[in-house]
Amino acid sequence: MENSLKAGTSTDHDKTLPTGITVSAYYRVHPDDRQIFIDAVIPEMTAANKLPGCIYYAFSQDLTDPNTFHLLEGWADEEAYERHENADTFLTALSTVVKNVRILDRQGVRYDIAKIHIDDPREKVS
Repeated sequence: MENSLKAGTSTDHDKTLPTGITVSAYYRVHPDDRQIFIDAVIPEMTAANKLPGCIYYAFSQDLTDPNTFHLLEGWADEEAYERHENADTFLTALSTVVKNVRILDRQGVRYDIAKIHIDDPREKVS
């Protein structure tokens, strides 16, 4: 699992489904703590994707830096988002990361979505 954070058999996410809340974040971790981070995140990802109201929840490793990870979450509404934020699996992963992983940089943004537009720039290529 070192090169892939997606656990389970399905890697499909339907990002065309409406979300009320989207979270986008990235984490750059100390190289010595990378595996601890991965091991904490995988069970959380698996559990989050099964929660009611989770549209998608995915971490991915940056293609240019193996110690940087990107997070993208989509939640149906505030209730679903709060359910996740208070879930035991999330709190366990958060505790493990905070106590055991040296996070060198982190930025995260939560978006409350009023309207979505499907983005497909392939039409620009002739």
